[in-house]
Amino acid sequence: MEEVHHGVPLVDMAIVIAIAVLAGLGLMRLKQPPLVGFILAGMIMGPTGFGLISSNDNVTTLAEMGVLMLLFFIGTELSVKAFVATLRPAVTVAAGQLIAAMLLGAGIAWLTSSSLAEAIILGFIIALSSTVVAMKMLEDAGALRRMPGRITVGVMIAQDIAVVPMLIIVTSLGGAGANAASIVFKIAVAVGLLGALLWWLGRSPKLKVPFDEEVGENVELLALGSLAVCFGAAALSGTIGLSPAYGAFIAGLVIGQSTLRNKVIPIIEPIQSVLLVVFFLSIGLLIDLEYIRAHLGVVLAAALFVIAAKTVLNVFLLRIAGFDRETALVGGLSMAQIGEFSFVLAAAGFATGALGGDIYRLSIAVTAITLLFSPAWMSVMHRLEAIAMENFSSYREALSEAYSGEIENVEEGLWWVKVRYRAGRIARRRRREQKLGQVDRPAVPLPDAEPVGPLADAEKPVSS
Repeated sequence: MEEVHHGVPLVDMAIVIAIAVLAGLGLMRLKQPPLVGFILAGMIMGPTGFGLISSNDNVTTLAEMGVLMLLFFIGTELSVKAFVATLRPAVTVAAGQLIAAMLLGAGIAWLTSSSLAEAIILGFIIALSSTVVAMKMLEDAGALRRMPGRITVGVMIAQDIAVVPMLIIVTSLGGAGANAASIVFKIAVAVGLLGALLWWLGRSPKLKVPFDEEVGENVELLALGSLAVCFGAAALSGTIGLSPAYGAFIAGLVIGQSTLRNKVIPIIEPIQSVLLVVFFLSIGLLIDLEYIRAHLGVVLAAALFVIAAKTVLNVFLLRIAGFDRETALVGGLSMAQIGEFSFVLAAAGFATGALGGDIYRLSIAVTAITLLFSPAWMSVMHRLEAIAMENFSSYREALSEAYSGEIENVEEGLWWVKVRYRAGRIARRRRREQKLGQVDRPAVPLPDAEPVGPLADAEKPVSS
């Protein structure tokens, strides 16, 4: 009797997980966020890479669950009072980012002859930044608990909240029966309910959960109950026409302001981390390497333009909001990339038909590249800014000073090359003279090479 195998290919899954772990460890050694390694692992193992895994329904479902858990976790960890303290500048900066991104999206759509819906979705995609990457970079820079970190986290929370109406708009743009009135009504309901909830939670004491002591002592029941609340609220929100992500975020807010908060967070964090890894792996699966190879110049130019434009815009908005130069620079650089929720918006727009295939592949590729290179971009620009404070007269001087250590190594190597080259030239001339029979001519002594570069001072004799 023939044996039939069902289920998930465990060997492939084990290989993918092992590669994701190795890639994450490698990026950690390079002082980069591990999630970048997870994206790379998805690219390598994806349909356009080695083809070990495909973007199937199982991976997509797990990735969607990861998004819901991420929003649930953000809502759980959100301190309403701390957010309200930075509400005005955070909303001002986030609104400025959205307006500028919408103008940029309209410009891209005009250049590519895209539709109005595509222009709106492109604006949403560009406006968002990565909460995970930004917080990791701020933590590595030691700025997460200082003012740059506080205002950046406030802006990122405002962006995460804005994802909810963005998803409502994006999913409505592709609907055959969608109209402006229904979209405005959904957004008004979502924003009004969220605002009222934030106002009430900010004025109320901790919510008393029935049987909190009994539930809090049972790890299995606490984990299962948290997942039930998260996915139950997401399902209810999706059923009434709002985004499932909206329901997950609302559920996280309620749990975060309850007496179970401190017990729920350490329980759901490992679950959320696993699903988040799957989410970033799925991002790698979405990246079309063949498209990037065919349009490498366009993709790289677009990614560099977006990350540079967002940096300048963020720094300008933070300065306008009244923050000092250092806070504006650190915050602006940490939010220069395009965020993980942009993948969700792009996928939603593509699924509903509001986003064309070419624009979808371009937006996915550019988003992934900005995520990959954002930490390196922050390192380079922050070093240049520190040197610029020395009032150098040109960028060449600033670059020379910023990378003085690397330049010294290059100069030292060039000095040795120069000495060896002169010695070799003299030796060749002596061999030529010997072949011509000019052996009686005095040999030319090897001249003392005049040291140059960083070794010059060490080679010069000390005068008495």
